[in-house]
Amino acid sequence: MTNPEMTGRREEPVATAASSVAEALVEMILGHLSPGASLPSEAELATQFAVSRLTIREAVKMLEGRGLLELARGRRAIVREPDGAAFNDFVVSLIRNDPKGLFDLVELRISLETMSARLAAKRASRAGLQALESAMQGMRDAAVDYNAAIAAGADAEPADRRFHDCDLQFHEALATASGNRVVAFLFEAMSNSLRESFSMSRRGQTLRGSTREDTVIAHQAVLDAVRAGNDRAAGEAMRQHLTDTERDIRSHFSNTGN
Repeated sequence: MTNPEMTGRREEPVATAASSVAEALVEMILGHLSPGASLPSEAELATQFAVSRLTIREAVKMLEGRGLLELARGRRAIVREPDGAAFNDFVVSLIRNDPKGLFDLVELRISLETMSARLAAKRASRAGLQALESAMQGMRDAAVDYNAAIAAGADAEPADRRFHDCDLQFHEALATASGNRVVAFLFEAMSNSLRESFSMSRRGQTLRGSTREDTVIAHQAVLDAVRAGNDRAAGEAMRQHLTDTERDIRSHFSNTGN
């Protein structure tokens, strides 16, 4: 009888075996291999899992599709650095197509960033504080440039983009200062979706009569509490800021009729 694995046909036994091997490889990668490390050869893996090299090849392709491995002709598969691109794409798509998705994101941020601020107040290093202060200064400078451009009747968009960039840098620096690698990874993975939410929040803030200076003040309150090592005040300042952000987004959608 012809062995379906040897014919190369995509029959169910091969797919099932490849899926099982793929899950075992995930455990190997996450438990024992660092980014940049090579997997064993196809022959070694085939012997280890008692399957054909075709099955190993299928399993490895599955993990390439999941962003865990990098493949190149003539080389063993390489473990990739963690990549949150798929998660980021999902959240961006969600908030663009469903207004409720944006409120889901804010709800997540309230929980996550309140914890992040409190942990940063307990753990922030000198370098972490410097990163936060640098982002704050960038926000201040961009706010000044934005107001100057508006007063002069010039294009204020570049200053506005810089303001949002520094705003994002502040939140990412806070996540890093928390010392929690999962929190830091999540914020890096959500960078594009956060930019989308900042833009909508800004429109709502303008409708409510608030300014970029108000945003700077809110962030400064978080930084002051982190610098003082007051975790409760840091968490409360962040919660208040994000509650205001949610209010701004609601104002934006009320104005657009969504």
